Amino acid sequence: MRVIFAGTPTFASIALNALFDRAFDVVAVYTQPDRPAGRGMKLSASPVKLAALARGVPVLQPASLKAADAQAELAALRPDLLIVAAYGLILPQAVLDIPRLDCLNIHASLLPRWRGAAPIQRALLAGDAETGVCIMQMEAGLDTGPVLLERRLTISHDETAGTLHDRLAALGAEAIVEVATRLRAGEAVPAQPQPGEGATYASKIGPEDAMIDWTQDARQIERAIRAFDPVPGAWTLWQSKKLKLWRASASMPQNLTVSAARALEDARPGQVLACDQRLWVACGQVGSAEKSVLAISEIQRPGGKRIPAVAWLGAAQAPKAGDCLG
Repeated sequence: MRVIFAGTPTFASIALNALFDRAFDVVAVYTQPDRPAGRGMKLSASPVKLAALARGVPVLQPASLKAADAQAELAALRPDLLIVAAYGLILPQAVLDIPRLDCLNIHASLLPRWRGAAPIQRALLAGDAETGVCIMQMEAGLDTGPVLLERRLTISHDETAGTLHDRLAALGAEAIVEVATRLRAGEAVPAQPQPGEGATYASKIGPEDAMIDWTQDARQIERAIRAFDPVPGAWTLWQSKKLKLWRASASMPQNLTVSAARALEDARPGQVLACDQRLWVACGQVGSAEKSVLAISEIQRPGGKRIPAVAWLGAAQAPKAGDCLG
């Protein structure tokens, strides 16, 4: 069975390596063109390209698959199966029609929930209790195709986008190998249409999305910090500069000292209540609930590294009780 793989980031490279390890005949790999990266902004190959080159597999990097010559080049490879994972380019219907057997996508959510570009972050932001991966037949719609295989996992209370990404990438690799193995053996793998209800869209995450809104409840802010770890990193403003927040937990007002609890009564969202081992910040409230509190334990100043908040608090440029972030 001749396989073409299309993908770009680490999530996709893990699936590609799993196919290599199971001796699938990957005849070519498609990935996005090399992009500038790092402080020197040098052109860098994608993780998928590096994985393919390490196995001696040809790599193709068209800027688009809409052109007739790009489609003809793909068709000349005579694929039986096209496997796509976080490729980042739109596949026209003419491309989806090329493989003899099927065009399959590895998607990191329980479809139809979180169709789109950022399902991992959106699941964390929403406070979902579980997520998973789906192996889906590709069609013209955005992640709307029938599902061949679904695998679920529970989201832990301290999950970050980074840890969840790694778990889902491994799960997706296992799932695509299972489906491809059955297809290679000539077995039919039935596909179930997605439910008509419950669809949500996971729009792409940008740096502006990661700015902390202190009027939100502390539990939502805690989820945002975990959802944006490691990229792009949740941030707020302190002295007109970005301060990144990497680890924090929503706390009950009764956990505050007496003086901090009194300050909370009249505090504005973003106001620092206390500085000890952590940075205690007043947040918004939901409905008639009490004002909420966020206890920040890990930060990153501009140009610096991630450090425990206690290593910074007490310094001349650090916030003090009564100061306001944001």
